[in-house]
Amino acid sequence: MKQRGWRQRHWVLTLLGLLSVLTFLDRLAIAVAAPGIERELHIAPQAWGWILSAYVLANGLFEMPSGAMGDRHGQRGELTRIVTWWSGFTALTGWCRGFWQLLSVRFLFGMGAAGAYPNAAGVIARWFPPRERARSQGVVWAASRLGGVLAPLLIVPVERYWGWRAVFKLLGAMGVAWAAVWYTRFRNHPAEHPGIHAEELEEIGESQTHGAHSIPWRRLLESRQLWLLAPAYGCYGCGSWFYFSWFPVWMVHTAHLSLNGVLLASLPFAMGVVGNLAGGELADWLVLRWGARSALRAIPAVCLTVTAALLCAMAILHGKAATVVLSSLGFGMMDLMLPSAWAMCMAIGRQWSGTATGLMNTAGQAGGFLATVGFGYVIQATGSYNVPLFLIAAMVAIAALLFSRVDATQAVGDDPGLHQSGQATC
Repeated sequence: MKQRGWRQRHWVLTLLGLLSVLTFLDRLAIAVAAPGIERELHIAPQAWGWILSAYVLANGLFEMPSGAMGDRHGQRGELTRIVTWWSGFTALTGWCRGFWQLLSVRFLFGMGAAGAYPNAAGVIARWFPPRERARSQGVVWAASRLGGVLAPLLIVPVERYWGWRAVFKLLGAMGVAWAAVWYTRFRNHPAEHPGIHAEELEEIGESQTHGAHSIPWRRLLESRQLWLLAPAYGCYGCGSWFYFSWFPVWMVHTAHLSLNGVLLASLPFAMGVVGNLAGGELADWLVLRWGARSALRAIPAVCLTVTAALLCAMAILHGKAATVVLSSLGFGMMDLMLPSAWAMCMAIGRQWSGTATGLMNTAGQAGGFLATVGFGYVIQATGSYNVPLFLIAAMVAIAALLFSRVDATQAVGDDPGLHQSGQATC
């Protein structure tokens, strides 16, 4: 009998979407609650930059090892560990009483959260056929931006009535609940799931990551395409982490918005939801017409060039309406390219998608760390919250140039730099 309707892989994607929402709720909570925390704990801008970047630093250091552990041992246990760990330190944020406590907890939170998206990519490589992977990445990243939309809408009212400490305790409890459901419902390989049918197994095809027990570190680290992709994503990370860290504070100081006005910080993430869903569809559509090499490099190059121009405009035009419109368009354009970037990395990494995307995301966190710390120091040196935006715009423009040179058809092991006779595969 032919199986119709909802597939088991769609339930898997639903859980990954919820994971992505929680990831960004927890990640952005401290940025949204920043004005209240800074006032209560008497933290200066440059010190606040270090607190924000502690997460980014730890996340970057442990991103690739966590992705490799998922490739080797399976994402069921790895994602359960990740979410349980980060939820515990999210809750502990609510007990912090000073700079050093907050810095330490945020570092440990970032250490635990490392590898969430590389492991999600590994799940997609196992559970989805190639024709659905960019679209699935679009759903996962759109869900993360939904978390960005919900962060101000949820956190501002909770903070107003119960204080900023209650925000982190609530988020910690939500994460533990997700981890329990994931461990109960998910299986590392589709064939191991008791509810899956033979028809869906045929649709999925052979798992790309099945049997990836040893990680070919030398082949990965010698791939020319990954070494182009990593700095491209690192420069992109400078732009994205402005929104994830300093954006609510920047809005207060440039557009002179109140705490209620910070609710408008959710609008760029609403555009991100649209951008990611559209970007996933666009990538799959263009790959069929132009091929993976042309399509997956063209989308990031164009989108990030437009984003750089919009960031410059944000630094020049300071009205409330201009701030909201330009920041929303800028983030939406950045996110339009995100499914293409991750599909590109999965195509290059093949059965080691978790490790390859971990390497790429490590570079993104490195760019985010430098931008988050540097933003505070540039503010201290210049007294302006707009001068750093020009520097971030320049990094995003460099990312556009680098993405335009990446060839997604040169997979690990097929890179001409490794095997002169190797045949390129997509």
